[in-house]
Amino acid sequence: MFSVGIVGLPNVGKTTLFNALASASAEVSNFPFCTVEPNSRLVPIPDPRLDRVAQIFSQEERVPTGIEFVDIAGLVKGASKGEGLGNQFLGHIREADAILHTIRCFPSETIAHVSGSLDPIRDIEIVNLELCLADLATLEKRLTAARRDAKAGDRKHLREVGLLETWQQELAAGRFPSWPSALTPEDEQFLKDCHLLTVKPTLFALNIADEPKDSQPLLSPVQAWLEERRWPFVLVPARLEAEFNDLAPQEAAEFRKEMGIERSALDAVILASYRLLDLITFFTAVGRQAKAWTLPKGSTALEAAAKIHSDMAARFIKAEVLPFDVLNEVGDWQAARDRGLVNIQGRDYQIQDGDVLQIRFGA
Repeated sequence: MFSVGIVGLPNVGKTTLFNALASASAEVSNFPFCTVEPNSRLVPIPDPRLDRVAQIFSQEERVPTGIEFVDIAGLVKGASKGEGLGNQFLGHIREADAILHTIRCFPSETIAHVSGSLDPIRDIEIVNLELCLADLATLEKRLTAARRDAKAGDRKHLREVGLLETWQQELAAGRFPSWPSALTPEDEQFLKDCHLLTVKPTLFALNIADEPKDSQPLLSPVQAWLEERRWPFVLVPARLEAEFNDLAPQEAAEFRKEMGIERSALDAVILASYRLLDLITFFTAVGRQAKAWTLPKGSTALEAAAKIHSDMAARFIKAEVLPFDVLNEVGDWQAARDRGLVNIQGRDYQIQDGDVLQIRFGA
């Protein structure tokens, strides 16, 4: 499971998008700060592979992996200095694994814009600037402590001072949200441990009108602007998608097809979030449960075992691994084993997306 914080300026459709993604009914109003305390909901991630695993193993229960969506109060200019609900807003962002930055790309005569006019690029820059300013304040505090610790000449603390100063220079130069060059994984982890907002992986949700053509004048410039920076984005008609939640799944799918919508908002955001966070899914079938699990790409069999249960990792012996596609084709785990298709892997094996695992561990 991982969490995604939905952020943006007031009245851009954050709560509507939350309702669309989470099949929720949080209050939506035409005034700033309708959302004070964040709305949150854990949403199961649909994956037809899990149903097939359950069918093959004759499991009675399916347990999907999940994504938690958190609808955070709207941010305004000056939030880093406490304007609006600034400090509260920024604190909630720090707790999320990723940011879903919602951008208003729909015209409306009835829904007010906090800045008085529609300009998606300006809106993005307002939020980004506030995140940068908040991080610069955080970096000042961290640098004071790091410089004090580095006076003894310890290499680790000297390295930390260098990293903090480099990131400070990046932010001051407006290079957001890109990493400084030549970072090691240890450097990246250190910056993440500083709980910097600009380190958060960010996906931009361009909230478009029910009729896409109505959004085109606003949409074209911001799409080009995001593509130039290689920042990922998805197009979502949030109001329409929220209404689809009242329909049967098949009926909603038919409406999307008629309107040329390739996939649901939830599917689009999940797919983009997995790419953004570099995640994979693996499966287990134990007892009565077929279960899906989320891991970062590159995780080992030992880390997969720890995800399932700490005792399993502590007494890990081996992992029996079968790719889902092979299991699906053969249709039976024992038959796949008899044909030599089940691989025996050690603790350092890197889990692949779709792997079906049986972890063997000592008593």
